[in-house]
Amino acid sequence: MEDDREPEQSSWAYLPDVCLSHVFHWLDDRDRSRAALVCKKWSCTMHSGSLWRCRTITFYGQPSRGRTLEFQSALWYTKKFGKYLKHLEIKLSNPYNTPFIKKFQVIMRGLLSHLGKCNSHLESLSIKYLELDCLIWKNVVRAQFIKNLAAFLKRMSNRLDYLNLKGARITLEEGCELLNSLSSLTNRSFISEINIEDFFSLHLSVYSSALFHQTMSKFHRLTILTFNYNCISDELLDILREHSSHSLCTLNIKCHIHDPHGQTVSGMSWANLAKRAPKLNVNFFFERVMKHDHLARILLVEIPVRSISLRSCYFSDPDWTMRPTLTNLLPAYWHGLQKLTLELNNDHELLDNELLQLILSCKRLLFLKVWAFLSVSFMERLLQNRAERKCILTTIKVVFSTGLEGQERLHRGCARPTVP
Repeated sequence: MEDDREPEQSSWAYLPDVCLSHVFHWLDDRDRSRAALVCKKWSCTMHSGSLWRCRTITFYGQPSRGRTLEFQSALWYTKKFGKYLKHLEIKLSNPYNTPFIKKFQVIMRGLLSHLGKCNSHLESLSIKYLELDCLIWKNVVRAQFIKNLAAFLKRMSNRLDYLNLKGARITLEEGCELLNSLSSLTNRSFISEINIEDFFSLHLSVYSSALFHQTMSKFHRLTILTFNYNCISDELLDILREHSSHSLCTLNIKCHIHDPHGQTVSGMSWANLAKRAPKLNVNFFFERVMKHDHLARILLVEIPVRSISLRSCYFSDPDWTMRPTLTNLLPAYWHGLQKLTLELNNDHELLDNELLQLILSCKRLLFLKVWAFLSVSFMERLLQNRAERKCILTTIKVVFSTGLEGQERLHRGCARPTVP
């Protein structure tokens, strides 16, 4: 006798749509495509727009077979479900020769053209470390890539809220062309976050460019701006005060030894900006800019500094001393400094007392990271002060220190750091 009863279904068949979507969210493209074959409901879930809002495509310079398949899959699915895309990240991993860059340019031309036609929801775009000043970027390929990217930014400018072109390393004219693309439709842009750190080629005095000032004046709703100190000028600060003071919250400023940083910026310009933008916090990242006179020109007391990072990167100068910076310069930010990172090559001077005094004077300091020659007793004193609530540090990272014997050798200039 035949059994007419329907076969018992698995409990997976009754899984709510929101739970099923969450499961699909954690699957890679290959597993998603396989899962979509299970049943009609799972196939519909595969085509849910929420699964395809964020995509990362990595171009590998010397890919393995597995990475090649991964790239092809990511590219195919980005095109197939491109209409749902809101956040796109493009990564270049170890570009090594001109043919690879040419291939990258051709693929990007097709991808950007396709997304420009089918997508109207893109909110963020990140293409970091293009390094367009490298020799592997031939002039024709470079010009075509910038043209295609500018056209795409122009098409997406009404929706785009975040743009990250960190490490592009392009000329002043090319950089302003790309940034102007964001405002070409209405002559103003309402993008809220831009990362143009290392965006321009090395050694450019961007701060003196009228073209750059004109370009930046078109941004009217900046919340977070990340850039290099060689862009800073009184004119730029006035532009930010006039057009973005109502929204501006964060300036992330990198200052590298190879970028021009000797320009004079008025403390009054900083004070006026801080007054009009009461939510503003400024984070400084110094690389190999360690001399007190250089830092004193930049770290003006009127700046609402929240974070300072000083990295020596093996900077060495027998006449250099860190002491005036710790005792005279940084204490000016005692009321606002929350994060301090110091990576110092101080094998010629002891800084235990000066650093501890600085920490205790900064009433809002929460994060401390130190890579330097310090004694174990420094850590003991610091932790004791923390236990007595004389400071409010929540994160303490001391990467290198010396013991008591090492401290004595340090005084004679021959100590070497040891991992604690």
